[in-house]
Amino acid sequence: MSHFGAATLKGMIRTVRATQYVTALREGGSLPAIVTADDLGMYVLKFRGAGQGPLALVAELVAGEIGRALGLRVPELVFAEVDAALGRNEPDQEIRDLLKASAGKNLALDYLPGSTMFDPAAGDIADAQTASMAVWFDAFVMNVDRTPRNANLLCWHRKLYFIDHGAALFFHHNWQTAEQKAPGAFADVRHHILLPWATGMEEADLAARSRLNPVVFQEILAEAPDAWLGTDGSVAAVAARRAAYVEFFVRRLQASRNFVEEAIRARAELV
Repeated sequence: MSHFGAATLKGMIRTVRATQYVTALREGGSLPAIVTADDLGMYVLKFRGAGQGPLALVAELVAGEIGRALGLRVPELVFAEVDAALGRNEPDQEIRDLLKASAGKNLALDYLPGSTMFDPAAGDIADAQTASMAVWFDAFVMNVDRTPRNANLLCWHRKLYFIDHGAALFFHHNWQTAEQKAPGAFADVRHHILLPWATGMEEADLAARSRLNPVVFQEILAEAPDAWLGTDGSVAAVAARRAAYVEFFVRRLQASRNFVEEAIRARAELV
């Protein structure tokens, strides 16, 4: 049986409260951190006050939940409440400033202890079904950050987990060009780390199109906090912004053939 099952979308994002700052993950410029929470879990916390701003958290949440709806393994995403006092004993001034700027609601993903980064040089491989859906997914959300240089793909208990989607949905940094980008191909797919195994793009397209629809997009966007959406905060502006995301995804889904053919061409050039 395929593991590309449907996800239960309504009310999917839990909220936890960060109780202890454990350590910074000094990868990239956002300084995510490992924290413990009041549910006794450990999480990788992505800060709202980091340089990429709240739109990176929107991308992380929305792309991650689209991946989950497609049946890909994405660590559970939770909202994480951060108290300004959390880092009061942290000796690093940069981290203290980041914690202070991120007081309130942030986003975190379940920490997978003992996981390792996917590395073909170390003998890691992917099955064709997973690889094909992953390539489809990253092309759909325009994620430029799943490459040999930065796989953002963890091996945990011999299964692949997809992480770090903050670089996806780059259209939302310039809404004036979103309509033009929606039906476009995705040239960066040629750099996708799983492309060599993605032999089932046609099948992945059929499966993805059967799982995604406007209702799925609406339910996922409903989870994004109003304050993260980059509007003036009014009810009308927030509603319009959510609708704009949904419209973008609907148009991109309708034009999926464009990026599927791009992926097939790119893979043909590898062999």
